[in-house]
Amino acid sequence: MKVGVFLALFGNQTLQKALDYITKLGIDTVEIGAGNWPGDSHCKPAELLADKKKLDGFKATLKDYGVTISALSCHGNALHPNEAIAKANHEVQRNTILLCEKLRVDRMITFSGCPGGGPEDKTPNWATCPWPPDFLDVLKYQWEKKAIPYWRREARFAKEHGVKICFEPHPGFIVYNPETMLRIRKACGKNLGCNFDPSHFFWQGIDPIAAARDLGEAIFHVHAKDTKINPYKTAVNGALDTKHYGDVFNRSWVFRTVGYGHDENWWRDFISTLRTVGYDDVLSIEHEDSLMSQNEGLTKAVQFLQGLVIQEKTGAMWWA
Repeated sequence: MKVGVFLALFGNQTLQKALDYITKLGIDTVEIGAGNWPGDSHCKPAELLADKKKLDGFKATLKDYGVTISALSCHGNALHPNEAIAKANHEVQRNTILLCEKLRVDRMITFSGCPGGGPEDKTPNWATCPWPPDFLDVLKYQWEKKAIPYWRREARFAKEHGVKICFEPHPGFIVYNPETMLRIRKACGKNLGCNFDPSHFFWQGIDPIAAARDLGEAIFHVHAKDTKINPYKTAVNGALDTKHYGDVFNRSWVFRTVGYGHDENWWRDFISTLRTVGYDDVLSIEHEDSLMSQNEGLTKAVQFLQGLVIQEKTGAMWWA
């Protein structure tokens, strides 16, 4: 197991400045945004694919810093009912897969997407319950007419180029928990797997350790991010919360740096569980803690996880 960083955190800095910063923290593995929601400030697939000189320069920069790539991320919604948005997201995704092949990176991370509720919809429709019965029709349309046909094609395309597609389960999209992750994998093939981010499971009431046991070999990549649940707010309003992430005091939950939502013992058990089910790879820190600066949050996360990984390597970790 090793600690990495998702460079989307440094979207306002050059690749060189970002790498200089993270290598001084002892990090030599990065996840890089390649467009769509993570942005493409450090990696523009279309440009790199079209210009060998730029591609060679990109590779040389990483080599100069002694850094490897765990995955390229282009989180988007290629199933968006707005055809222009879907097409743009799809093109970024295809180029990201092709760039992964050029860079010999075997993982591309994205969202599963969310279509409209029917052919005439203009915006995504995330159905979360079976009643009124209209929602069952929505889910049938989304899975059978949109998601499964599309992702079968994409899984096949990615496999032809030696790349695995990693879905990050996330509310708002058709894949948001282990059950939906395994459903789409069963329908579309084992080249689809999970970018496991425990922070999105916590606030849904899912135990990430139980989820990891259930997903097993379907875990392809892992984000290290925590969530703090506010028991007073959830007792009154539940966990579904549409208030701005910056409204920390009034929200039912907020994203936190690892160790600030769940303690060291929890993270020890989580890391051990990942290894038990066969994942012994990168823990990619995604910093979205609204209570800490970029420097404070990332530094604390690196120190926290490196301590646990070192203990893991020396056999000092406990497994129940």
